[in-house]
Amino acid sequence: MAQPQSYGNHTRRDPAFHFFVMPLLLLNLIFAIYATIHAWPWFKHSHLWWIVMSIVLLQLALTVRHYALRNQNRIIRLEEQLRLADLLPEEQLGLIDALTMEQFIALRFASDAEVSELARRAVFEKLTPPQIKESIVSWRADDYRV
Repeated sequence: MAQPQSYGNHTRRDPAFHFFVMPLLLLNLIFAIYATIHAWPWFKHSHLWWIVMSIVLLQLALTVRHYALRNQNRIIRLEEQLRLADLLPEEQLGLIDALTMEQFIALRFASDAEVSELARRAVFEKLTPPQIKESIVSWRADDYRV
């Protein structure tokens, strides 16, 4: 059985991206540079193009990953805004507009019972995401974000 999610183990890696795609793209760039250095007097133009394309592929992978994370962040913000709109008392609904994206992302781990107080503290004490996560007593797992 998997260990319950907590502050100590909530970060995740996507094995296909982090341990396959990125290492191979980095190796491709290193090998392109190596091959260019060793073939310089004879095939400099084609090898230089190989380096350029290696950099393009690496940047493409990083950009696609960045776009996916930004979309996940926007969805998390929307989910948390809706959750807080349901859970916060009427007089505290203004807190929703005062929270930053990073604070919303950290608050997603807080249980319904403690999210109201943590949201209030996050705004008034300007808590950072690690401080918010460390303050959570009853952890609410997020098993979908990578």
